[in-house]
Amino acid sequence: MSSQRKIAVVTGAGSGIGLAVAERLARDGHHVVLADIRPAQEQARQIQQQADEAGRGGVARAATVDIADAAAVEAFFKAFGDEHGRLDILVNNAGIDRRGTLERVSVEQIDAVLSVNLRGTILVSRAALPLLRVVRGTIVNVASELGIIGAPGLPVYVATKGGVVQLTKALAIDHAADGIRVNCVCPGATLTPLLQESIDTAPDPEARRRLLDGTTLMRRVGRPEEIANVICFLASDEASFMTGAIVPVDGGATAA
Repeated sequence: MSSQRKIAVVTGAGSGIGLAVAERLARDGHHVVLADIRPAQEQARQIQQQADEAGRGGVARAATVDIADAAAVEAFFKAFGDEHGRLDILVNNAGIDRRGTLERVSVEQIDAVLSVNLRGTILVSRAALPLLRVVRGTIVNVASELGIIGAPGLPVYVATKGGVVQLTKALAIDHAADGIRVNCVCPGATLTPLLQESIDTAPDPEARRRLLDGTTLMRRVGRPEEIANVICFLASDEASFMTGAIVPVDGGATAA
């Protein structure tokens, strides 16, 4: 990342990939706000301690916001703009899934996944654009390998992640003249708390883990920090000639 301190917002930063991104940004000396639907003050405190130990002036703060709530998103970015006046980096990471074929998921579940994964990403990006425009900032959307390929039992999730991929391209086109870069990372199976829970609650956890490991050419699932490294690269000045890019970080799963 650049040696100049940047101001970042990471959604869904209370755990998993979002938390790893926030840790990396703060460790590199940037000011990062962990935005999550659940309170993330303790995570921010721990990241601040790590940043202090790194000695590069990083700052970590937490904010509770439901990205599916348009009024809450607008209020968050209004307050953020009043305090900071700009936004250098937005990482749209928040997401949920609901498993089941289309006939088995409820309308409520469909609405929840659409509201967070796609509508929420749109709402956050829309509210952040004026602040990003001030400094020719950057957006990194977090989709999924399933935004590129299909998968059984996740039709709504797959549709929303495909939507995030296409949203990335459209935003890159619309805001190139503003100097705003927009890119997308598509993680493969990554050992987040959510994935670990799916392993632990499976009838045969060892078989479930072997199955997941076998989905990649590298024969293992990813680690949150491995995905965070790519996200932080795309958010950095080192990726200054990248926009509209869709970057799989999946151990080769989509290459096979």
